[in-house]
Amino acid sequence: MATRDTKYRADHMTSQKRKLTKSHVDTLEPGPKPFRVYDAELKGFSVRVAPSGDKRWQVEYRPHPGGRDIPKKRMTLGATNVLTAEQAREQAKAILAEAAKGADPAAERLEKRREIKMSDLIDVYEKGGCYVLRGTRIGQPMGAKTKSYTIARLRNHAVPLIGTKRVSEVTSADIEQMVRDIAAGKTAKDEKIGPRRRIIVRGGDGAGRKVVRDVSALFTFAIRNGYRSDNPVENAAVNKVDQQRTHFLTLEKFQQLGLALDELEAEGIINRKAIDITRLWAMTGCRRDEIAALKWCEVDFEQCCLVLEKTKTGRSIRPLAAPALMLLSSLPRYSDSPFVFPASSGDGYYQGTKRVWPKIVKKAKLPGLTPHILRHSVGAAAVSSGETLQMAGYLLGHASHRSTAIYAHIAAHPGARAADRTIGGIAAALGGKQAAPVAPLPQRKAER
Repeated sequence: MATRDTKYRADHMTSQKRKLTKSHVDTLEPGPKPFRVYDAELKGFSVRVAPSGDKRWQVEYRPHPGGRDIPKKRMTLGATNVLTAEQAREQAKAILAEAAKGADPAAERLEKRREIKMSDLIDVYEKGGCYVLRGTRIGQPMGAKTKSYTIARLRNHAVPLIGTKRVSEVTSADIEQMVRDIAAGKTAKDEKIGPRRRIIVRGGDGAGRKVVRDVSALFTFAIRNGYRSDNPVENAAVNKVDQQRTHFLTLEKFQQLGLALDELEAEGIINRKAIDITRLWAMTGCRRDEIAALKWCEVDFEQCCLVLEKTKTGRSIRPLAAPALMLLSSLPRYSDSPFVFPASSGDGYYQGTKRVWPKIVKKAKLPGLTPHILRHSVGAAAVSSGETLQMAGYLLGHASHRSTAIYAHIAAHPGARAADRTIGGIAAALGGKQAAPVAPLPQRKAER
């Protein structure tokens, strides 16, 4: 007489003659060992019943070229309480069709599972992929701060949205949705991570454009290292280029800023270093830390320029206007620090401007003003005063004009004169004065 377990096994074996349906699968009871019941209509399609009662749809096939000498491969399609019998049957048909064409779906699935995810790719990119991809510095490592900002944008925006996807799975549609989500602020956050430390992530269109450029560079790295063969950003319908700069200060607004700085200085409510740093931002067009972290050894009074060893674009030379030189020459020097604006404690440079900047903006009644807008305003003032784009790039230290900047030690004074013409009006406005009018050249009579 057969035991109960043997009887169940025998009953299950005879069920091979029947089409697998939900009602039939529900009648299958687990035994002491796992077993399979095969479908009578679709060869290779089965359901596996585990001793725990778990039931899963499976399909098996022999890879190309087939035959009894080729071991079978088996793929699990899903649980019977997740996929219906018909859904599982359709998946099994598709897999068997691919196998009949010579493909090996099980091997492909295994390979995909072994493939790294986007979050892992970012880790690899941080360790060995942060290099400049175009321009005069192509192939050179990113600056430390540029690399830090790039990785931070990828981790704070890309990872939450596409970090769990495998590298080969990301499509152009995924990129488009990522940019829309960033613009909508879905990745924005403000988290406290320790004493006096916060992570503030802002969304918006500008953030979306920056992140999509970072992701494009990430996929270029992936292509070069064999992680995938194409860049999904290339065909994505997203704006990868920043809009033309239209937000800059007029001389009237520079005058507002100058008056506000004078009042704050007289009131003595903020550190004098923050006021002088702001004035130098406005009179040089330098980036935030190019002034805040400026060292005395980088100030060349004789050649009227700054010689910045480490900037976003590498070594850079910036001509200085007379008002900026006068301000620098009036500042005290501290024997125990190489910085023009040393920190009140420690060996670093003063970093308190960020805390007092809202007070400056409020006093000047210039909402939305940032140090970088001051930089763009200098560029706009240069062009509007008649300087060429090349000279404006020279004043701002743009990388595309480095071939001009390397001759600054020979011909620095023409650059300084250009700086004087550009900064003169700004410096006058900061001081609450009117810029001197420019006398027109006399018209030359036409020769007969």
